[in-house]
Amino acid sequence: MENGSMRDGTHFQIQRAPAEATAATPMWKIMTVAAIAAGVQFGWALQLSLLTPYVQLLGIPHKFSSFIWLCGPISGMIVQPLVGYYSDKSTCRFGRRRPFIVAGALLVIIAVFLIGFAADIGHAAGDQIGKGSKPRAIVIFVVGFWVLDVANNTLQGPCRAFLADLSGGSASKMRSANAFFSFFMAVGNVLGYSAGSYADLYKHFSFSKTQVCDIYCANLKSCFIISAIILLFVTTLALSLVGEAPARAEEKKAEAEAPAACGQLLNALREFRRPMWVLLAVTFVNWLAWFPFLLYNTDWMAKEVYGGKVGDGELYDHGVQAGARGLLFQSVVLGAVSLLMEFFGRRLVGAKVIWGGVNFILAAGLAMTVLVTKIAAKTRHYDVYGNALPPNAGVKAGGLMLFCVLGIPLAATFSIPFALASIFSSNYGAGQGLSLGVLNIAICIPQMIVSFGGGPLDALFGGGNLPAFIFGAIAAAVSGVMAITILPSPPR
Repeated sequence: MENGSMRDGTHFQIQRAPAEATAATPMWKIMTVAAIAAGVQFGWALQLSLLTPYVQLLGIPHKFSSFIWLCGPISGMIVQPLVGYYSDKSTCRFGRRRPFIVAGALLVIIAVFLIGFAADIGHAAGDQIGKGSKPRAIVIFVVGFWVLDVANNTLQGPCRAFLADLSGGSASKMRSANAFFSFFMAVGNVLGYSAGSYADLYKHFSFSKTQVCDIYCANLKSCFIISAIILLFVTTLALSLVGEAPARAEEKKAEAEAPAACGQLLNALREFRRPMWVLLAVTFVNWLAWFPFLLYNTDWMAKEVYGGKVGDGELYDHGVQAGARGLLFQSVVLGAVSLLMEFFGRRLVGAKVIWGGVNFILAAGLAMTVLVTKIAAKTRHYDVYGNALPPNAGVKAGGLMLFCVLGIPLAATFSIPFALASIFSSNYGAGQGLSLGVLNIAICIPQMIVSFGGGPLDALFGGGNLPAFIFGAIAAAVSGVMAITILPSPPR
């Protein structure tokens, strides 16, 4: 073990990873495993950019569409801690993490089929062609959405835990590994948002457009097919090149004597020291800030900035595509900043100061959505029939600039808290998988709050997205203050 102390005097011990993963693990292996994030995030990017508008096209009103997103946090609160626990204790001869990663990838294939072909399956089951609610397609879509979130949680937890194992107990390598994970998430975002913003993608998949699946639906279907192909490629590559030794004899004995997963989770919570509890609190407030924008950014671009209406003309679709381009630019910034995160965190001001500081950038960016919306409304023009025209170049540039700026705090959010959790977890002896699963609970609960409250809050103030964004701006400022003032500093 390594011994040391936080700057606030808290004593810590960094426990070494299993024998098969030492500090001498070459960085290329860590990068290869981190690349799985690109496949996972490709699908997640599609969810964020395309699925909120799509559920409205299926006939779900905006104020209820947020409830669809409840499946993510619910599955995350249950699946990721359980998967983390069982991957910590796994005695499979193929390794602790690798079997769960394979299972998650296979679940993605099932989810892609259900989501992409929901309209076709719904029509075959009795849904009518044309506008209006499509209840059977909605059911198929929601089931696929649940499966996809379960798959993502089955993949992400073991991937991050695998990276911590490969880091061999080195705090520096843990930070680097999570920075690479964040970088490849940006790569997945760039690919996903590029696909989502390409209006003619469906032409490369001739079977995608059908009688009940229009161009938007066909593009979504094509995007998810590509998502599955990319994920299978990076997962197969990583698991073929990076092996895991099975659990040792003493670990298998410990597994037989270990309490059930729920009991282990409660024990871990009881043994948390102050640094981990503070990290969970800051993470909770931070994601209260992020989720309003993550769930409704393209809808905001389509409605408030472009002035479109769901299912009424092409203006809304153009706004969604513009939002996807904004997310693409944001991901480029995310990738660039992620590569610099370890340097700034170790050499300059430290991880907690970076995380706190960029949350004020997040707060300012979310508040600026009000200004962009007001300018868009003031400068909007209409044709002779009273239909809104696309916004001018200045308004478009302002909206896209906001997406780019928010890529800076997103890089910190995707890397710093996970690296801190891996470092802090050694203080109470819980496995990496379980520790990261508990951190995921602090992310899932805010998503549930936003999913329950975002739609009704927006409806209360006229049906737009700005009230939720303002709520997020306030939460971002609070999380920034908390990170700087009460979060202990890890070793550099």
